[in-house]
Amino acid sequence: MLIVWVVTSGGGKENTGDAKPSGSDPVESITPGPSGSGPAISQQPGGRDESGDDAGSDGSNGDTGAADGAGSGTGGTTGSDGASSGGAGTGGTAGQQVPAGSPLPDCTPDALQLSLRTKLSYGPEDRPKFELIAKNGSATTCKADLGPKNAVLTVTEAGDDDTRVWSSKDCPAAPGSLLLKLPAGATVIHTVAWDRTRSAPRCATPPAAKAGPGTYLLEATAPGEPLQRASFVLSKD
Repeated sequence: MLIVWVVTSGGGKENTGDAKPSGSDPVESITPGPSGSGPAISQQPGGRDESGDDAGSDGSNGDTGAADGAGSGTGGTTGSDGASSGGAGTGGTAGQQVPAGSPLPDCTPDALQLSLRTKLSYGPEDRPKFELIAKNGSATTCKADLGPKNAVLTVTEAGDDDTRVWSSKDCPAAPGSLLLKLPAGATVIHTVAWDRTRSAPRCATPPAAKAGPGTYLLEATAPGEPLQRASFVLSKD
């Protein structure tokens, strides 16, 4: 005999209980981050690329020097294109003159380095300018005498006899000392402009004719310093 037991739930209701079907809860969305294909920073630090100007740049002009010697005027440059140099001096500023009684010590030969510079060529209407460059290589501010009789500039004609044409010590308008302040580690430029007139020692009467076209040699001498040389041309046109 087959006996079938049938068990039924009372009332036929579905038992849901507390269980939830798998996957029935909503999934919380995740926003993806920025794409890695682009740069994280769009500018270089600093905002822009800048280049500074050189302090001893060439080509600037200005009347900054003191008058030196007969036929010399005032003028100054911190450099010139196509310069002929008797030393390695570059850059620098016009020197500040100090009185004779200045307490500043004199620059020693070991601390002071002199060099000479001028343009390679001057036109018929140009006044040649000679730059005497003084560098203080010490850690102490000092003063140097770049006056016409202490730091002597001499121009001669280039040739077999090297005829002397002009010298700053022949008959200077201001024959005294020219003391310039040289800060520690700084370079100072003293410029002399020559008007092409000739000179003679002890203010003797020089030849009337001015220096004509040709090649000239320039020399600078100062006590305790080596001789400095440069050359330049006075062109016809």
